[in-house]
Amino acid sequence: MIKFSHTVFALPFALSAVVMALKNHKFIILDLIWIIFAMVGARSAAMGFNRIVDALLDKKNPRTSAREIPLKILTKKQTGIFVILSSIVFIFSALMLGKLCFFLCFPVLFFLFFYSYTKRFTKFCHIYLGFGISLAPIGAFIAITNTLSLSVIFLSLALMTYIAGFDILYACQDIDFDKKENLFSIPVKYGIKKSMKISCFFHVFMIIFLLCLHISFQMKPVFLLFIFIIGILLFIEHKIVQPDNLKNINIAFFHINSLVSIVLFTGIFVESLI
Repeated sequence: MIKFSHTVFALPFALSAVVMALKNHKFIILDLIWIIFAMVGARSAAMGFNRIVDALLDKKNPRTSAREIPLKILTKKQTGIFVILSSIVFIFSALMLGKLCFFLCFPVLFFLFFYSYTKRFTKFCHIYLGFGISLAPIGAFIAITNTLSLSVIFLSLALMTYIAGFDILYACQDIDFDKKENLFSIPVKYGIKKSMKISCFFHVFMIIFLLCLHISFQMKPVFLLFIFIIGILLFIEHKIVQPDNLKNINIAFFHINSLVSIVLFTGIFVESLI
């Protein structure tokens, strides 16, 4: 039902924040372990909750009708137990990272759960999703430093616009179903062609925020090369997905986006070594 491999979209951003934090703080292996557990726990809980909330819609939608709950491979009760256990992993991991992380984990969990309802009342659900996931690098940075900085905020803004941009693309394939069910999304509101331009707009801002990160964190010039590679990958993503041809959307969503995250982490890690 939930693939760990899909965590790769946001996990490298959180690990990038850890690398940034370690420039001025001591590395403790347990902190890294608990951050990874927190990431996996939070995402698994949020995705499991989404599967419960959207079970009826998933059953109606041809694209999602083969998911585990519609096929009765899993029940809502079983999924609910999974959500509770994943939430406990997240909360316990946050506790192990300090009191501040522990107190912050509850509103974060609520925020992640609430995403499942946003497409029922706002076309900005993609931005909400991006913002929710963008809390990951902020949380990781706070876990290491117990503070916040402008640089990690730029990293989070880059993640927010990155997620929102490709979620808009992904939502294009459900436009007919969403209209039928009176669901909200940017493709439903503006159509596929205009939505792809909006997605491109978000990804341009991702590059801008990465450049702001480069400046604010006083990073070495080598990081600019990795920003350039990310720009090329995003260009390819928008080139292979066209308004009249959505067949490559899974390649863009699962493969190119994974590369973007990995390239970013590699860039920040390499920059920290020089």
